[in-house]
Amino acid sequence: MEEVEIINKVDKSGLISFNLEDYYPKQERKSIDLKNYLWQGLILREKEFRILIADTNWSEFQDKFVCVYCSNEAIIPVWAYMLIAAALEPFAQKIVFGDLKNLEESIFHDTLKNLDLSGYKDQRIIIKGCSKYPVPPSAYLEITTILKPLAKSIMYGEACSTVPIYKRK
Repeated sequence: MEEVEIINKVDKSGLISFNLEDYYPKQERKSIDLKNYLWQGLILREKEFRILIADTNWSEFQDKFVCVYCSNEAIIPVWAYMLIAAALEPFAQKIVFGDLKNLEESIFHDTLKNLDLSGYKDQRIIIKGCSKYPVPPSAYLEITTILKPLAKSIMYGEACSTVPIYKRK
């Protein structure tokens, strides 16, 4: 029986795969819910708040990505977030106002803005869609706007089934 050579048409197509998952930072994410610092879960008392901040072991946030928010309807003065940020700053790698979703979006925003994408100039790019990490939809939006001025074309998905997004005229 004659051997048939298998040809990888994807390799010969000139398509370049861009996987957002490759840029997913692995550092641990932590949340701080300010409701835990409120008197009866409702009211922020400055003196008690400052004592709680002073008594917190902030080193547990060393090199972590941290989001700060309040999950209840309490009115939190802006300076309270500032005090938390000042306490976290020596330890946390990144501090974001908002929940974990906001944190992921901010992490990807910073990561994508700092990439050297000059190698993608005039290329046909497939932005991979499936990932095992929680890549936020905003990252797909952002990478599209970053790559569009460079790329010859942008597609979404896998080489075997792509959705066309952009093609330079």
